[in-house]
Amino acid sequence: MTLTRKQRFEAAAIAAIGTPLIEALGATYDWREHGAEHFAAVQREGRQPILALWHGRILAATLYFRDRGVVAITSRNFDGEWIARIMQRFGYGQARGSTSRGGPRALAEMKREMAAGRPVAFTVDGPRGPVRAAQPGAVWLAGITGNPILPFHIEASSFWTVNSWDQHQVPKPGSRLAIAIGEPMVIAPSPDAEAIRRGVEAVEHRLRDLEQQTRAMLE
Repeated sequence: MTLTRKQRFEAAAIAAIGTPLIEALGATYDWREHGAEHFAAVQREGRQPILALWHGRILAATLYFRDRGVVAITSRNFDGEWIARIMQRFGYGQARGSTSRGGPRALAEMKREMAAGRPVAFTVDGPRGPVRAAQPGAVWLAGITGNPILPFHIEASSFWTVNSWDQHQVPKPGSRLAIAIGEPMVIAPSPDAEAIRRGVEAVEHRLRDLEQQTRAMLE
């Protein structure tokens, strides 16, 4: 999709206004962490993590993993443009595409980024759902690169829920946020269709477990 000049201007304006608002909101959060050591441990082994999360936790995840050089897929539409511009301001790189448009190109770009020593991130049920149903991209990339999937979930003690397909969670000011990062998940090299299916199911199962863990951390 080619954006018009007006759309590019509007996306830049949204990013310019939205970034300091997100910064200010994030400064009020009180974080609780479990498994934070896994990210650095993977990199010490000479590998790069493939972060895996649900689409509905993008805002909090953007704040937590900022300025680490993480490359994320962002759609080529208008929403993807302003999201990409905000994420750039938080130190992220972009591979432009989605599971519905430009997916193979974006996955190839992420493969190159990982070979260059950069971690990547997948909203595994993005960009349009169904909600909490993982797509195979992260599993395929793990199998083809030898890098592990690092699943994580974030939950807030108090939040607004956006009226969107992903039921996006926006933590309220002053909220306690819990993040649980699971142990690295290794996928066998060059997985076939059945191995990818099993890997997708394992990612979904792990994310559900991590969600329960974060809720317990807030009790």
